[in-house]
Amino acid sequence: MPESYDLVVIGGGPGGYAAALYAGAAGLSVAVVEKGKVGGTCLHRGCIPAKEFLETANVYRTVSDSETYGIGIGKVAINFAKSAERKRSVVSQLHKGLQGLMKKRKVTTYEGTGSLAAGNTVRIQPSDGTDVLEIVGRNVILASGSVPRTIPGFEPDGKSIMTSDEFLDIERIPASAVVIGGGAIGCEFASMLSDMGAKVTLIEALPTLLPGCDADIAAVVSKSFERRGIDVFTGTQVTGQTPKGGVRTTVAFGVDKEVTVEAVVVAIGRKPFSEGLVFPSSGVEIDERGFVKVDELMRTTASGVYAVGDIVDSPQLAHVGFAEAIVAVKDILGEQPQPVDYAKVPWCIYSHPEVAFAGYSEQAAKEAGFEVKTEKIRMVGNSRGIILGETDGMVKLIAQRKPDGGAGKLLGVHMAGPWATEQLGQGYLAVNWEALPEEIAQFIQPHPTLSESFGEAVMALAGRGLHG
Repeated sequence: MPESYDLVVIGGGPGGYAAALYAGAAGLSVAVVEKGKVGGTCLHRGCIPAKEFLETANVYRTVSDSETYGIGIGKVAINFAKSAERKRSVVSQLHKGLQGLMKKRKVTTYEGTGSLAAGNTVRIQPSDGTDVLEIVGRNVILASGSVPRTIPGFEPDGKSIMTSDEFLDIERIPASAVVIGGGAIGCEFASMLSDMGAKVTLIEALPTLLPGCDADIAAVVSKSFERRGIDVFTGTQVTGQTPKGGVRTTVAFGVDKEVTVEAVVVAIGRKPFSEGLVFPSSGVEIDERGFVKVDELMRTTASGVYAVGDIVDSPQLAHVGFAEAIVAVKDILGEQPQPVDYAKVPWCIYSHPEVAFAGYSEQAAKEAGFEVKTEKIRMVGNSRGIILGETDGMVKLIAQRKPDGGAGKLLGVHMAGPWATEQLGQGYLAVNWEALPEEIAQFIQPHPTLSESFGEAVMALAGRGLHG
């Protein structure tokens, strides 16, 4: 008879391993089927490697500017192979820690590719090529994740044409690069490459960088990129590429424009990895775009089967996968969970300058039918920002306009600037608790801090600011 578990999870990325750990903590017997290493794209080919490289860029930028602070250290050089080695060390440390947690929670891991058949039976093709085996879950969570999208004519070769998968395995910084896609991933890669000396051309098909971000915040990033010498083309399509021998290729774009570079990074988003995930007999429905259909509690169309993470049509963020996994497991346990409120999840982009936000942008709030009142505070007057030499930035608040013209509950908090990703916490809580500006304005912000700009914006929105 097949081995039976309270929960079988297909996929060991953030959504999958979070579900396994949470269920294990509740005393359920759990199995995870993962064809690679637990941790998934985020740990091995995404969030963590990318942020390690971005931190290398940050350190290089800081050290290169040390003379400004009276510290002379001579010529600064990048040993990128050392950074790549450190990236592998960071990933390895986190991977070992995750494996330890899985063991502590008594999670059984099967190395192989899992597919769901009828009766919550999971068929596993082991990675070592041995015979297919079957296990059964009283409940099953699908969490197979996503893969990078590609463009016809720009198929990755791992040398001059790369997606994020190949890019995060590079051992040297190219002298020049085209980044196709001006979303979060593209802006992070363009920022990192530019900071470490590459000549970067950034091409985005939509009218602005960071589509979905508030327009004022996206403009801060765009202007910073242009000042740093990144050639930014928005509303522009790539039309093809011609190899020039070695690792060089010429990219054609727009109307009769072209540039010859050493690397092309295709960063146009990711698509769900659902091919072969379920058999028709499973009863699980997949839509025309490849997403598994779920309700607000992450239940699929098959009884006892759930789906979380990039495999469902929700924000492709690791922490959203965590939250969805908790919802699914709580439902399995009969604990009546609250669905994830996708309109208010936190977003973080680790470019330079950083971007972080939660809730509606001004445009999205208006499209949703709200009358809005906004407040913007630029970082140029923030004392801590001036001390750091980092004044590219802004805090923007969007509130519901009250009948008397005043500001009602906060609908959105948007930030760009130094450590914006670490500053978002109080803004995220304010949006999710539907706080009023006058309530938040009562709290004291320490001085001098970057977070004072949020406090100043709240005070101004409430009617009286100090420095704005």
